[in-house]
Order: sequence, then structure tokens, then C-alpha cells
Amino acid sequence: MVTQPRAEGPPPRLPPLDPDPDAVPALCAWLSSHAGLKAADLDRAVRLAPVGTPSALPGLLTRLGLVSEQEMARGWAAVLDLPLRSSDSAPDTLDPLPPLSERFLRHHQVVPVGWQQGTLQVLMAAPHEAYPLRATAYACGCPVQRCVGTRTDVDSLIERYYGQGRSAMGSLVEHLDGGHGDQADDIEHLKDLASEAPVIRMVNLILQRAVEQRASDIHIEPFESQFKVRYRVDGVLLDGEAPPAASAPAVISRVKIMARLDIAERRLPQDGRIMLRLQGKELDLRVSTVPTSFGESVVMRLLDRQTVSFDLPSLGFDGARLQGFLALLDRPHGILLVTGPTGSGKTTTLYTALTRLNTSERKIITVEDPVEYQIEGINQIQVKPAIGLDFAATLRSIVRQDPDVIMIGEMRDLETCRIAIQSSLTGHLVLSTLHTNSAAASITRLLDMGVESYMIASTVIGILAQRLVRHLDPACSEAFEAPPALVAEHGLDRFTDQRPIRLYRPRADAQGGGYRGRCAITELLVMNEELRGLLMNHADAATLEQAARRGGLRTLYEDGLRQALAGVTSLEEVLRVTRSE
Repeated sequence: MVTQPRAEGPPPRLPPLDPDPDAVPALCAWLSSHAGLKAADLDRAVRLAPVGTPSALPGLLTRLGLVSEQEMARGWAAVLDLPLRSSDSAPDTLDPLPPLSERFLRHHQVVPVGWQQGTLQVLMAAPHEAYPLRATAYACGCPVQRCVGTRTDVDSLIERYYGQGRSAMGSLVEHLDGGHGDQADDIEHLKDLASEAPVIRMVNLILQRAVEQRASDIHIEPFESQFKVRYRVDGVLLDGEAPPAASAPAVISRVKIMARLDIAERRLPQDGRIMLRLQGKELDLRVSTVPTSFGESVVMRLLDRQTVSFDLPSLGFDGARLQGFLALLDRPHGILLVTGPTGSGKTTTLYTALTRLNTSERKIITVEDPVEYQIEGINQIQVKPAIGLDFAATLRSIVRQDPDVIMIGEMRDLETCRIAIQSSLTGHLVLSTLHTNSAAASITRLLDMGVESYMIASTVIGILAQRLVRHLDPACSEAFEAPPALVAEHGLDRFTDQRPIRLYRPRADAQGGGYRGRCAITELLVMNEELRGLLMNHADAATLEQAARRGGLRTLYEDGLRQALAGVTSLEEVLRVTRSE
């Protein structure tokens, strides 16, 4: 056998054959307290586990999607007091390569990752299993040392050292039926392909990669000679590994089947929804398909109910801005608008406001398209235009339901605006969104839609405009002294007393670009008598904004500069989202 040279002496002491009987119960307790494993889910997995094999329970938890691979690895590392490693920290090659079979390694989810003073280090997805550890030590004739990794990392390293170096997607492509390109128009054939194991695993792998990267959207796009998969992470699109172009019809059909869409209809846009449990997370995916020149383009919006935070300070609200917004929510009636482009976090802000207003003394009804998050205690209505249940028709009905607070997903037309205004005049607090670039522009947008100026002046109490900027990862950022030219260009000395003025940026070697997560930059326009007077005289957006600034308005750009100086984000990120202002 070819092994790492070691000093002469007695043969290595092999690990014990029997696993620790307390390891699995201790792991389940850790997962329940640290990874959100529910007691009902654990009981279900215990019932499904083979009788007399408690060591199989951890693997069952991940296969059922009740616990993510990352949480499982963290749990084993904590319970067994073992180091946690990823495939990124493993060497590109092993010299010498231990004489272990690929079949054995894949079956037991173990892979060697290095030598240290004659001891072989192995990465294990199931470190509580004693047999693979003992067999590895016996086959290599040397001591072994365990470390913990995810199943995905173990598989990729086995492929790197003992396979052909393919990725997970590459190994799936090998088993894909390659002769279906000429039958893409055969609906029954497409349905059969979409139900085959390789295609199912491909789609699951795409979804898994999205969860691992914290993506908010998945874009699946067929082109003439390639098939693209892209993930939107923190507002920026990133290319991902995609299946071959020939598999596009099967992959897209699989997504449509999961979303209960008509796979035979490829000429018209369709919308659907997928509810599934993946990597220990309950995911809600909004699916949209549109026909393009080379097939259907699919976009999936991921709504992770477990990680969304309905908390204003965590969204980026603080100080006077937070107090002003809360004061508007305390008003008994009026219209409060949240504006911004698609993907600027308007809906999350509205849900956060509703969560604060949600008490037993208030009845809250929402009209949405679609309902993104279910909130206990709030009556949420999904509009269905196909059957005549649009925003206006629904609003006419719910005002007779005696609500205290009404949330309208979007002010889309004049009729919806009129009903919202009438609702606020009769004692309701109305929350809604508009697609405009600034708070002041929202007023002119309502005027353009045909709403009378005196109605706006008497009902609108405040307008919040917002954008999302990427949050600097504190572990991957660095401070630097702002050059005088930069200070003068942006007037940075107005927002801080610190000298010299310091800004922050991602380090050049930062993984993932140096950002993690997003937060909001906002501008809050609160209606006052001066603004109402100008509105009655049909003032334009620029005049309204100047009056609002005299009343304390801080623009999106100024709020972004303040957060850049505080180290929350970078100046480049602020300019990226506000450069059109």
C-alpha cells in the first residue's frame, strides 16, 4: 500500500467499532435549540427511520429537507467537538493519494483531505459512524483524524481526487438523455423528460445553489446556443453553472410542473407558485414565465419566511427617520405611501409596518398581488383579475368589513386611488405603494393619474421613498481616508464631525465581493401646511421637494452618504443606486 511515510513502531490503534450511543440524541437536541428543528418534524423523521438504526436519523433529516447540510455539519462539530472544514480549504491534490475506492467513499460519505505528521485527515458528513473511520485506518495503515463537512463538500472532493473533476451539475449531465433536442415540441415527451431523475436533480441543484448563495431571484434563460442560470444576490445578478442548452426544454418544463403551470402553453406568460422545503428552509417561490425567441424565460422569486426580518431598525431605519415613520403609523386615518422601483424593499417595509400595527384592537385587511408572506391575525386577500377580483372590486367590498387598517399592494389606476382616498376620509389608515423615483415625485404621479390636488392634500399624510444598498461585511471591509476632491464633490463634511473624514470599502481579497445582505436608504416626506398649500397651487415636484427639505426632508442620496460615512455601505454602492436621482 502507498501511504504517507511514518515512523517505525507498533501498528496504529484502530478507532472503536461501535458508535457513541449518545451522539445522535445530543445532535437532535442541538439542532432543536440552534437550527430551528421542530419537535413535530423530528418525531416524523424518527417514525420514518429504519427500526434499530438510530444512526440513520441525521441523514434522513437532511434528505427530508428538515435541516440544511450546513446546520447539520455545525451540529456535528459542536456535539463531537470536531473541526469544521469546507472544500475550499482542501488542497487541490493529495500526494500520496490513499488507496481507497470511490464507491466506498461515496457510500460512507468520507474523503481524505490531507496528511499531518503521518496521520490521515478525513472529512466526514456523518462523523458519528465508526465503521468508515475504522476501515479507512485499516486500509491506509495509519491513524486517522476526523473533521466535519457537508455532504456537498464531501462529494465534490471525492470527484476532485478520485473522479474526473466534474462539478455536481457535470455529473448529472452525464446521465441526461441527450437525444431529445428534436422532440422539444412533443408535450408528452417533455413531460416524461421532466419526470426523469437527472432533470429533477438538476432543478433541485439550481434551487439548492440559490439557497446557499442567499439569492432573492433565479433567472433561467434559454438562448440560441447556450442556457443561462443566474442568481440575484444582494441585488446583483451573478452567473451560475447551467445545464447544457439541449436540456432547456426539460428543465423549464420541470419548473412549470412544480409550479402547476400548463407546460403545453408556451405562447403566453404564466404565473405560478412553488412551496417546498429545502436545506431546512420553508421556501415560497413565485414563478413567472414569458415567451422569448428561443424558448421560455423563467424567473423565480425566493421568499424565505424564516429569515425575513419584520423589524424597522434592522431594515436601516434609525433616529429621526424611524420616529417620524412610527408617528405616521400612529395616525388614526390617512394614506401612507411607500415608493421605489421594483426590488427596492417596498413590500417588506409595508409588512413590517403591518406587523407593528397588528394588535387585537385593530382589524387589518390587505389586498395584494400576490400575497408574499402570511401574517397571523391579518386578513390577506389575493386578487384574481381573471375572475374579476381586481384591486378596485376588492376594495369596494372590504370597506364594508369594518377594517381599521387597509393595505393595498399597489396604486395602479385612478379607480383604486379614489377608493383608497374615500377609505382614508372615512376613518381608515391606508398603506400602499407607488412606482416613482422620489417621495415628491409620488405627488405628481397621483396628479398625473387624475387624482384632484385637494384630495391628495387632505388624505396623504406621508410618503417614504427607499432603495436597497448592499451591506458591507465588517470582516471583509477596510477604512480609508477620503481624498479632498471626493469630500468636496459630495459635501461629505456636512454629515460628520470626524476629521480626517473616513470612508469604507471592501478589501481587495474579500470573498463574495465584500458585501453581505442589504439595508435600506430612505427619504421621508411628511405632509405639512406649506406642502398642502403648494399642492393646491399645482406646484411641481422640484418645488415640493424644496419645501419638504425646509421641513426636514433628507434625500436618498444624503441618507446614503450618511450610511457610507458610518461604514454601513460603500460610497460606490450609494452612487450605484442613487445616480439617477
